[in-house]
Amino acid sequence: MTAALRARPATLPDAAAITHIYNQGIEDRIGTFETTPRTVDQIEAWFAHAPAFVAVEDGDGQVLGYAVAHPYSDRCCYQGIGEFSVYIRREARGRGVGRMAMAALIEHAKAAGLWKLMSRVFPENRASLALMAWSGFEEIGVHRKHGKLDGVWRDCVIVERVFPENLD
Repeated sequence: MTAALRARPATLPDAAAITHIYNQGIEDRIGTFETTPRTVDQIEAWFAHAPAFVAVEDGDGQVLGYAVAHPYSDRCCYQGIGEFSVYIRREARGRGVGRMAMAALIEHAKAAGLWKLMSRVFPENRASLALMAWSGFEEIGVHRKHGKLDGVWRDCVIVERVFPENLD
């Protein structure tokens, strides 16, 4: 029997688990251009400016995944845009963890008055693109040759979700 999942705001004690999950994403070479593993201190720094939500398993409370939205830009005209990412622990993929974390992040973004969440996804990352579609994100274009990963130019699909209720 699979334990139930729930999402909650991430807290500083979650930084080690978030670091582990993000570093798995770096190793897998499917979710980020980053190649250098992160430290717990680097992830703890997120908590000063980026809302994050973790999906945990009821019972043991293990962090299985997270979604975080960083400010898109420091320019005041873009303060209503969050640039998000979502990462799932390898052994928890395919269990709805991403849906749980993204749903919590989306609700928070709406309540906080953001008018848009956006991100970029490697076109080969079909699971992430499916999660984005399920979460109501639109694919609005492709950044061609957006960056190199391991010496190879990679494209990125641009996804965004606008919250019309916050567009006054």
